[in-house]
Order: sequence, then structure tokens, then C-alpha cells
Amino acid sequence: MTFAALQSLADRAALFTALRQDALVTATEELGDHRWDADMTAGTITFTANADPSRQIVTHAHLIATIAPGPRSLLWAWAHPQGAADGLASRLRAHGLEQGIAELFDPELPFPADASGDESWIAASAHTVGGAATEITGRAPYYSAPIGGGTRAVFLLDAPLPDLTVAAAVIALPRILSGLALPDARTAVWDLARLAGWNLTWADENYTGATVVDASGSARFRFDEQARIVGFDGSLGAKA
Repeated sequence: MTFAALQSLADRAALFTALRQDALVTATEELGDHRWDADMTAGTITFTANADPSRQIVTHAHLIATIAPGPRSLLWAWAHPQGAADGLASRLRAHGLEQGIAELFDPELPFPADASGDESWIAASAHTVGGAATEITGRAPYYSAPIGGGTRAVFLLDAPLPDLTVAAAVIALPRILSGLALPDARTAVWDLARLAGWNLTWADENYTGATVVDASGSARFRFDEQARIVGFDGSLGAKA
């Protein structure tokens, strides 16, 4: 387990986050073998094809947090020397103050006492932070960047990616769902629709299913009594 209070937020946004991360991976894979470079002064992360440096994806990068093994702590960007007090990360602080979530408004979080704090734990925590930031800000994708000494920085990116449509989700979700554990899939579907700006209709008062719709098509989810997804299908084409 990483930071428990942040994990619950990340779990809500898990489907939306996974789809936006998938879109980023698809875009960077089209570059082939590539590198990434951060320019903290310009506030950018650029992905560049090694075979052809003219092929790039330039993103506006918002530092959210750093997670370091030395002090065994997470430092929010609004309290970081290279962060901005009024940057995007300040929205997490405001949410924490409003909701009484100390993990979001304390400037530095120590690792949980039972945390290994090793490379894999820090990488998992970075994904938790990215998911929580997506849930609160509605912005995605994020990027977990290794910056030396085992430390990772988490950025939310304004990337030149297509908007997330139902049609795109219908294509990607069967593959994504096969490898994604959702503690509460019903809530994750509801939050996917909220964050993507789709219309959602529940099948009945017991929430045994949900249909999401936008101009590109519709998708139907079916849930069992434990809120797990047990069926998914979609229909493409403009909807009235």
C-alpha cells in the first residue's frame, strides 16, 4: 500500500486515468525509440525520437510532487523549491483543506512506517499521486519521471492528445480492463463519465448497469453484486 488517502482518490479516477495514460503511451510509441527532456524554466517535458530529433511531442508540464528515498517522503510541488505556490498542485492543497484530507495540505508526507521505500514502491506511489491529481484536477495524462538517486517527480501534462471519446474508449477498454484491478468498478465508470464529460444513465435503481454516451457513440457496462464489471459492449456512431 502506498499513501492510503491518495489511493482512494486514485481508485475513483482509475478508468479515466488508464485511458489517458494509454493515449500518451500510444503517442510516444509512435516516435519509436525516444527520450524525454524536462525544461523546468519553460515548464515543458518534450519526448523526442532518437532516430529523427525533428519528431517531438512537446507538453506543458505541471510539477505535482517529488517522492524521494533519502528523506523517505513526498514533497508537494507548492512547497517545493522548484515548484510554484500557485501552480496546479495548489488545487490539491485546496481540495485537502476543503475535505479535511491532511495528506493533501501537509507540505511533506513521510512514507508509511511499513513502506519498503524501494524503487518499485516509489514508482507505485508516483502512479497513485498521478491518479489522485487527475481525480482532483480533471487533468491527464501524468508522467512519472525518474530524476536521479531513486527520486521520482510526478507531472500533470497538457499534451497534444485527442479528447477522450466514447468511441475511443470502446476500442481501448477491453484491453485495458483485462489488466486493471478496480476496487469499485461502478464508481470508476461513473467517474470516467464525469471526467470525460460524457452522459451516464444507470440501468436501474440497483445500479446493475450503466450506459455512457457522447457524440461518437455509446457504451454499456454491466455489474455484479460486488460492483465488478461483468459485461461491456459499445456502439459507434453519432447520437442524438
